[in-house]
Amino acid sequence: MLAKILSSAVVGIDAYLVGVETDISPQLPSFTTVGLPEAAVKESKDRVKAAIRNSGFHFPAKKITVNLAPADIRKIGTAFDLPMAIGILAATGQIRREDFSDTICLGELSLDGALRPVNGILPMALKLRELGDKKMLVPRENAPEAAIAEGLPVFPVENLAEAVKFLEDGNSQIPFTVDINAMFERASDYIEDFADVKGQEHAKRALEVAAAGGHNIIMIGPPGSGKTMLARRMPTIMPQLSLEEALETTKIHSVAGLLPENVALLATRPFRAPHHTISDAGLIGGGAYPKPGEVSLAHHGVLFLDEMAEYKRTVLDMMRQPLEDGQVTISRAATTLTYPSRFMLAAAINPCPCGYFGDESHECKCSTGTIMKYRSRISGPLLDRIDIHIEMPAVKLRDLTAAPSGEKSEFVRQRVNQARAIQLKRFDDRAEIFCNAHMTSRDLQKFCPIDEKSSNLLRVAINRLNLSARAYDRILKVSRTIADLAGMEHILSEHISEAIQYRALDRNLWS
Repeated sequence: MLAKILSSAVVGIDAYLVGVETDISPQLPSFTTVGLPEAAVKESKDRVKAAIRNSGFHFPAKKITVNLAPADIRKIGTAFDLPMAIGILAATGQIRREDFSDTICLGELSLDGALRPVNGILPMALKLRELGDKKMLVPRENAPEAAIAEGLPVFPVENLAEAVKFLEDGNSQIPFTVDINAMFERASDYIEDFADVKGQEHAKRALEVAAAGGHNIIMIGPPGSGKTMLARRMPTIMPQLSLEEALETTKIHSVAGLLPENVALLATRPFRAPHHTISDAGLIGGGAYPKPGEVSLAHHGVLFLDEMAEYKRTVLDMMRQPLEDGQVTISRAATTLTYPSRFMLAAAINPCPCGYFGDESHECKCSTGTIMKYRSRISGPLLDRIDIHIEMPAVKLRDLTAAPSGEKSEFVRQRVNQARAIQLKRFDDRAEIFCNAHMTSRDLQKFCPIDEKSSNLLRVAINRLNLSARAYDRILKVSRTIADLAGMEHILSEHISEAIQYRALDRNLWS
């Protein structure tokens, strides 16, 4: 007998339907899975067999063939356990139902028949909502995530026996629902606050400019100057995630299996801080079956590289393409996947290996050769893609002992939101541009005209600092953001002057 159960799988962060076709024939007992299954899918036969028997059903001593269609796409993960088990029960007449075309089944089976959650539920649910006229049968732990796709009937089940009961009489159950607005509001609070940081007013201003224009930033200073503390609070002053951005961010983390426990929707901007020993695949994404890397997990958020010079240079240089394009393409023999990677890069670096070069309070013990080798780990082309370079001296004792007096994140965010609103209006006819950092050279000519005084100031800075053409563009972009924060329609010389101050590495402050 033949039974066909519908399921779903993910390629990249997009889902597609999978037909789980089960054929049972009176031949020597065997269990074969075809349709390009990977190891976890092949092993499902043992889980399915034990789950069926331990749930009180009969497992046939016949030849079982399961085909996962379309057969030319590799199937990964454990979500096909439940549809395989249901297919076997349907093909042997143990389920009183013939048509399963309106129900999508997903879930990993335990040996006792209990259902465990699986990754990638949100993109699957959003895809099924587009198709319409479908119901989704999922493990109970996945139900809140699936229910985010409003309009899709989602039915949670605890085990195989409960799933069979639903399929036989599913009309009596009420779909699982969630209040997305309430969920979004509860999850949108940050633990950290900008007001926690003492001193470093110049650096705080630089981070505000970076957040307002979506600019990449690097902070240079000795240990203990507050670089990491400021970076961790950067998402708190960025505009709040929209629902569309939250869904896209959640999809990536769902596919990677990194959604926090009991969290169905990510409502705060992600902050990713990988260790400096991270590999190329860990940062950019990859593996035998490509998964998103840190640059994609930081999509719509902040990627923080602490002690940036400690990372392998080859790893750092691989970020140049996602920084420019806002996406990363991973090619393998079997497939080519593209993941979004529109993130803000925040980096921190010491002025030398010991960290105290130029510090009046500590003596630097590094030789000139050691310092030069340390600095050379970050390539010029990568630095050119960082809009703001800010120097952060050690915090003075009087600032450390003083009561917190800085602005709260919500007040800084208000100014950032106002500047972003100006930019969204400016780029209303450009769907691919959301902030000043995304402007192209043609956009600079249109949106960043400068007067003669500003032009002369910029020309002097370019000649004295020997800036590259890309650095020239960065200064104009940052100037445009500073003008937006001030509510000015035109870029003035003081905006250009402040933007030039944010090119610390170009001004050779390390020499």
